[in-house]
Amino acid sequence: MTDLVVTAKQLLATNRYAVLGTVDGNEPWANPVWFAHREIDTLVWVSRPDSRHSRAIATVPRVAVTVFDSTVVPGHGTAFYGRGAAGECRADELPELLALYTAESERQGIGSWGAERVSGAAGFRLYVARLEEVSLLLDDGGPDLRVPVDLPPR
Repeated sequence: MTDLVVTAKQLLATNRYAVLGTVDGNEPWANPVWFAHREIDTLVWVSRPDSRHSRAIATVPRVAVTVFDSTVVPGHGTAFYGRGAAGECRADELPELLALYTAESERQGIGSWGAERVSGAAGFRLYVARLEEVSLLLDDGGPDLRVPVDLPPR
């Protein structure tokens, strides 16, 4: 595992929110979502299907994701950037990805998520972003330069 992959995993593991960028018609839309992740190429979150970002994903399933620590001094942060496709979690993946989300939720003291909370008549759904491109902004004292990170094979 490369140092960049280790740094990317650390950023995802130590920050609770991702800024999710979607396209709503011809307008960009950014929204924070609490997330869990698998490796560095899969992020999951729970949202209402009628929220603006969920409706945008249903229409244009392309997303951009940024994860960063907003508590650091400007010019000294490290950030995770990703781009890929997103959508509601497929029924065949729900047990695995919901278990991932629930494990992180329980680890952070937020509680458990069962399938009844994200399916059927429930008001929420589990969403998944499959990232096709990942890069990092490193705290190396240099310019605002994103460094590509190799994704694990699928």
